[in-house]
Amino acid sequence: MGRYVIRRLLQMIPVFIGATLLIFLMVNVMGDPIAGLCGDRACDPATAAQLEKEFGLDKPVWQQYLIYMGNLFTGDFGTAFNGQPVTELMASAFPVTIRLTIVAILFEIVIGISLGVLTGLKRGRPIDSTVLVLTLVVLSIPTFVTGLLLQLLLGVQWGWIKPAVSPEAPFNELIVPGFVLASVSLAYVTRLTRTSIAENKRADYVRTAIAKGLPRRRVISRHLLRNSLIPVITFIGADIGALMGGAIATERIFNIHGVGYQLYQGIVRQNTQTVVGFVTVLVLVFLLANLLVDLLYAVLDPRIRYA
Repeated sequence: MGRYVIRRLLQMIPVFIGATLLIFLMVNVMGDPIAGLCGDRACDPATAAQLEKEFGLDKPVWQQYLIYMGNLFTGDFGTAFNGQPVTELMASAFPVTIRLTIVAILFEIVIGISLGVLTGLKRGRPIDSTVLVLTLVVLSIPTFVTGLLLQLLLGVQWGWIKPAVSPEAPFNELIVPGFVLASVSLAYVTRLTRTSIAENKRADYVRTAIAKGLPRRRVISRHLLRNSLIPVITFIGADIGALMGGAIATERIFNIHGVGYQLYQGIVRQNTQTVVGFVTVLVLVFLLANLLVDLLYAVLDPRIRYA
């Protein structure tokens, strides 16, 4: 197991370098960041030259990338165009988005897996058809529409929640935004769990366990569920990075100043350092989440061993 983890960590290095290089190149072709700094009026040549030199934009792109990567390994993610270090923006944004992601993941695990197990065991019955229709409806509605509707109904008309989350963003205020963020993924988890449970229910090892006289609850929890959760865990692990980076619409609707909000501001203002810095951390989160998922395979299925 130890050698496998070390090998996977080493494999992450070229993936990380390649991903950050692509991000850096794509962000640098978005437009002229100096024009964004000067607003509607064009910068005069002297001011533009001074700003380019100050932020290192006068160098070739490949040289900018090498300088950025060198600073990255010392913990320096650069400085935003407003003069604030990117690390300070991360320190305020990432805790908020992590709490929002935890709430969303809990919705996926508790509601999604529970409904998936229920419908998988009762495949073809009315409750199965009802849940399938509901998940199809959820998949058909964009996240921003769900967010705006819940904000209007629960926050404005009925007054059950605050329409906008406070700057501290405690867990109790993130329940509805977390549900909105998780809604589409929750539907996928439900359908994926249902399919996996329905397929494994007909497997030989389940029939053998039942023939031995094991209690139904033990057959489901110890045999059927553990093997059926492998594709679900794979999806949820990959979804962690997607939720953290894809929370732009949800955070904008509920005025949450997290990673999505900072990415939106960085893209609008063409702030290269902010966008590249935040996406670099999201790449690390995605890689580590995939490693954790691979290690969980051995926990769920004892037949899986890593050399």
